[in-house]
Amino acid sequence: MTLIVAVVVVAIAGFALYRTVRIVPQARAYIVERLGRYHRTLTPGLNIVVPFVDAVKTTVDLREQVVSFPPQPVITSDNLVVSIDTVIYFQVTDPQSATYEIANFLTGVEQLTVTTLRNVVGGMDLERALTSREEINSELRGVLDEATGKWGIRVNRVELKAIDPPASIQDSMEKQMRADRDKRASILSAEGQKQAAILTAEGERQAAVLKARGEAEAAVLRAQADAEAQAMRAKGQADAIAMVFRAIHEGNPDQNLLAYQYLQTLPEIAKGDANKVWIVPSEMGKALEGLGGLFDRRPKDAPPAR
Repeated sequence: MTLIVAVVVVAIAGFALYRTVRIVPQARAYIVERLGRYHRTLTPGLNIVVPFVDAVKTTVDLREQVVSFPPQPVITSDNLVVSIDTVIYFQVTDPQSATYEIANFLTGVEQLTVTTLRNVVGGMDLERALTSREEINSELRGVLDEATGKWGIRVNRVELKAIDPPASIQDSMEKQMRADRDKRASILSAEGQKQAAILTAEGERQAAVLKARGEAEAAVLRAQADAEAQAMRAKGQADAIAMVFRAIHEGNPDQNLLAYQYLQTLPEIAKGDANKVWIVPSEMGKALEGLGGLFDRRPKDAPPAR
């Protein structure tokens, strides 16, 4: 009997010790109630409570949580229904308020996100809603952070995963985008052809200018060469005439020699087709007579001409 009582006493003491000592993990918080009323919040580490008087009501996770809500239908200002997926990043900063100010803070955050999203996107048309995600995220975060502050929750980020318009609108948008791309491609192609034509015309113009400049310079060079050649020929002829003239004067020729030289130049004069009429000066006739007399004065003992 004594053994049974001792065992019962030990069991009760062990159970009381178990209810007295509470070890709270890191990034957790225990809400303790004493006789049904909030007493205190247990922080991470070893904590002592009064057994059978204090009770742990709930455990609150203090880490940042990520919750993805299912797609929600939202009507835009141009009466189009779009489906929007949202992701909320939040963190419990006050375990007491998160436990006693709202029954289920996760459901509250979800419903508040849906209503706020409809208010924000409802004032935008589809095109603006598709291109203003950052604006929508900022407005959502501001409204949610302000509304959930009394719940002991801080909303860190709000992200829109997807904004899906109706299938017919998506098809129309794809056609419009395809038409815009085709238009830009046509414009770029036309600009390229225009630039190519301009460059080709510019190249041909420069080539024509260079060619004309080259031909002009070549003509100038040819003219200069011809002038220099004519000058050299004239100078040569002048030198030759001066030399002949000097030789003639130095040789002191008589009329007979001049007549003989004229006879030698007659075949050259006769080579021209237009030289049909010859004009013989009277002085040259006298010279030819003297030349004939020169030929008649041969030696007496010479044999007669045959």
